[in-house]
Amino acid sequence: MKDDDRTTAEHRWQQFYRYGPYTLLGLAVLMSALSSGLVGMTGTDLYAAAVLTSGAGVLQLWWGRTRSGAPPYGRAAQVYYVLRTVIAFALCWFNPFFSVYAIIGYFDVGALLPNRYVRAGLLCTAVTMAGAQSGSGMPPASLTNWAAFGALFVLHSALALLFGNIGAREAEKDRRQTETITELERTNTRLEQALAENAALHTQLLLQAREAGIADERRRLAAEIHDTLAQGLAGIIAQLQAAASTTDDPALARQHLDRAAGLARHSLGEARRSVHNLVPAALEEDDLPGALRKTVGEWSERHGIRAGFTVTGTVEPLHDEVGATLLRIAEESLANAARHASATRAGVTLSYMGDEITLDVRDDGRGFDPAALPEQGGGGGFGLGGMRARAERVAGTVTVETEPGLGTAVSARVPLVRPAGRALR
Repeated sequence: MKDDDRTTAEHRWQQFYRYGPYTLLGLAVLMSALSSGLVGMTGTDLYAAAVLTSGAGVLQLWWGRTRSGAPPYGRAAQVYYVLRTVIAFALCWFNPFFSVYAIIGYFDVGALLPNRYVRAGLLCTAVTMAGAQSGSGMPPASLTNWAAFGALFVLHSALALLFGNIGAREAEKDRRQTETITELERTNTRLEQALAENAALHTQLLLQAREAGIADERRRLAAEIHDTLAQGLAGIIAQLQAAASTTDDPALARQHLDRAAGLARHSLGEARRSVHNLVPAALEEDDLPGALRKTVGEWSERHGIRAGFTVTGTVEPLHDEVGATLLRIAEESLANAARHASATRAGVTLSYMGDEITLDVRDDGRGFDPAALPEQGGGGGFGLGGMRARAERVAGTVTVETEPGLGTAVSARVPLVRPAGRALR
């Protein structure tokens, strides 16, 4: 049954419960008045029936005003049903045609009495109906009328209980459907609230992701500037100072100036690549071992420090991000060795180890106490902090082994990620 049809049926039953008793009472009074001579009503019977009819009308008026505020199956509803059943029984005692009014007890018993009293209410109405239809009115006048009363009572009781059970099942079904609909409405409400919360959370996550992306890009640019421009400028300054201190040797001064110009051009190119998030220039011309070999050689020549480069394992192509990460870590480690360690010798080892690749940079400088280093501030830090941040972006790690006077060893370990489209072994 559709919801609209169900609502219409319920509305019609409510209208019947409200106005049906008045209609049936009026019809019963009319039929009883017309049949008063036929059933042998005396003047006393007529007077008593008039009083009871007036009482039934007053009872209906009282219930009409009370029913809207009365709780279902409450005390007021039970009193109304009992009084109406008693009045209907008494009216049928005087004239069996008042059973037209008594029959209302079959229809609204389930709406007025609790479930435990419904069968009792139906049986009381069955007694009234059987007595009115036994042929002599109430009480039955003969044995035959008593037999008819008994048969009619059994028939009315069976029908009343049958339809009462059907009505109870329908009422229970309606109750369960109502509870199901109510629960679905609550579930829908909770679902709408959850969707609204998810939408707000999604918006918040997008904002956080955007902020995280901005912060990560700032850290990347800061690290790139530190690893390219800052180191390039430091190298340029060092070459210019060297050129200034060799005024008595024009050829050597020119050599330092040429190195400074080369560093400037290289730093400018790396700065542009950093802004556009491109791979370092060295990796465009060579693979990682070749780029590291050139980097180590140029660093050794520029700083006058002996440096060696070694490759172990089977060389394999690497993803650009992995290669760029290891190259930048090597550049930063060598820059630290020249700038802070006063090293006289350094070594760089690149090891291919199956699913991992490691980079080790060692120097014989003065070392340092890791616990005494100041905390890196701001967005991700530079130096050792920047190297660790770079490695973490490709799911790698950086460890530093050093002690004062014993040199420094920087080891970076990252997954060996091959270029896209290359099958894994």
